[in-house]
Amino acid sequence: MSPTADGGMTTALVQFLPFILIFVLFYFLLIRPQQKRAKEHREMIASLKRGDQVVLSNGMVGKVTRVEDAEAMVEIAQGVNVSVVKAMISEVRNRTAVAANDRK
Repeated sequence: MSPTADGGMTTALVQFLPFILIFVLFYFLLIRPQQKRAKEHREMIASLKRGDQVVLSNGMVGKVTRVEDAEAMVEIAQGVNVSVVKAMISEVRNRTAVAANDRK
């Protein structure tokens, strides 16, 4: 190998090093945490069961009355049941959790 070829490779590597570092930084700060949150959400949706209190993506709070493959029936008021896509459930609250102002 000639010295110019070796110097050219080193120069090319030095030029691409900032791009490589930026990609690694993006992976650890953006991509990896997003994948972790998506996995946790999939697990939460998979473990959904009747009686769970859920928060929908639009902010409504309801109680799950029926669970199907892709949808769940949620009671948002007494006698008012709505069918929602399971992916639109943003949070599953504990069944025993009761708000302080709901206690009598």
